[in-house]
Amino acid sequence: MTLKSINPFNGKTIKTYKEHSPKEIDKKIAQTHQTWLSWKETTFKERSTLMMNLEKVLKSKKEKLAKLMTEEMGKPYLAGIGEVEKCALVCEYYAKNAKDFLKDQIIKTDASKSFVAFEPIGVVLAIMPWNFPFWQVFRFLAPNLMAGNCDILKHASNVSGCALAIEEMVLDAGFPKYTFQTLFVSGKKVNPIIENPFIKAVTLTGSTAAGKKVAEKAGSVLKKCVLELGGSDPYIILKDADLEYAAGACVNSRMINNGQSCIAAKRFIVVKSVEKEFIKLFKQKMESKLMGNPIDKKTDLGPQARTDLRDELHQQVKKSIAKGAKCILGGEIPKGKGAFYPATILTNLKKGMPAYDDELFGPVASIITVKDEKEAIKVANDSVFGLGSAVFTNDLKRGEKIAKHQLQAGSAFVNDFVKSDPRLPFGGINQSGFGRELSSFGIHEFINIKTIYIK
Repeated sequence: MTLKSINPFNGKTIKTYKEHSPKEIDKKIAQTHQTWLSWKETTFKERSTLMMNLEKVLKSKKEKLAKLMTEEMGKPYLAGIGEVEKCALVCEYYAKNAKDFLKDQIIKTDASKSFVAFEPIGVVLAIMPWNFPFWQVFRFLAPNLMAGNCDILKHASNVSGCALAIEEMVLDAGFPKYTFQTLFVSGKKVNPIIENPFIKAVTLTGSTAAGKKVAEKAGSVLKKCVLELGGSDPYIILKDADLEYAAGACVNSRMINNGQSCIAAKRFIVVKSVEKEFIKLFKQKMESKLMGNPIDKKTDLGPQARTDLRDELHQQVKKSIAKGAKCILGGEIPKGKGAFYPATILTNLKKGMPAYDDELFGPVASIITVKDEKEAIKVANDSVFGLGSAVFTNDLKRGEKIAKHQLQAGSAFVNDFVKSDPRLPFGGINQSGFGRELSSFGIHEFINIKTIYIK
């Protein structure tokens, strides 16, 4: 069987990749395990040097890598440049901070000496999605390698070129052969990989449905997993918000990566008194986004990653309209080639509509009108998800209170759109998954937190 990489802009096949056989997969995992036996003994200084080499390799190849993302999954070229630069940043962050994050912690007890040590656990499997084909991998790769673990990557089939490029860059940076390896395999064949005795843990970024399957399999063989899953992030617009600024931030968040981001703003919950003005500003800014060839630097909105995903999104829009939602912008598949979907705004939304209940993974904004702040918070939390959230208000104390105590999500931002940052933990609750990536919390996820007691 082969995996196909298809350009969503023109529908042409870029390249095919032969799927690895079960025997080849077992061999690769064994090679990575064998490499780990020596890699775990390296010093933080050695690892840091190689990680900084990787940071330089990323920067030197950013134009090539951005173009590869554009071709394989339709990311606008300039957004691709930004993604690669962010990958370089996370490499630098862990190269400089991993040693401090993992230093022994002395605990006073009745022993002559007692402390907590942080030890690598072995080979970790990463199952990664196509929407941020480099960033999703590097925010796992950097802390994991700096912790002394080794990596096996099962990337999304449509970005196999990106997966191979990551493996090549790790080697170019000077990491030992087999420290990081890519498997070409479909998602249906992941279970035996999780079961492999050399795989000690698994992390997945993807849909909630995929997360449940991976969690079930990992649990059946008692292996830890970290899951970063879907989201339907609510953004509350209160009556005292700077509406011009809020509309701009909300549109930028909704349109990131052609609307294909777990932490993109998806539900805009607007207090009735400012509804008309906010929608006017929001629509103007959505209309200004230029849809076109993603390689063109002027393009804001490229194609969706695959035509089947575009068609699924359109069905969600149509079902919402059939149930009473109003479409005030977009909502129709454009004629011509490519998996394009226009910037779309839906209003008059109610519970029971896909645009209210579900995650819409594309450039579709759901605007929900509420009478006041209390109802806004209730609607924001009326979701099975819990990844990101935001509130816009000029009263910062009020905003902080809402963010800290009232929004049920892994992240809550005040007067800005949700974004990941190497310095801050990232992850969700409820159907958005569990565990954390990034910061000191992320590097501790796949570590043996070991108690040492000396009498």
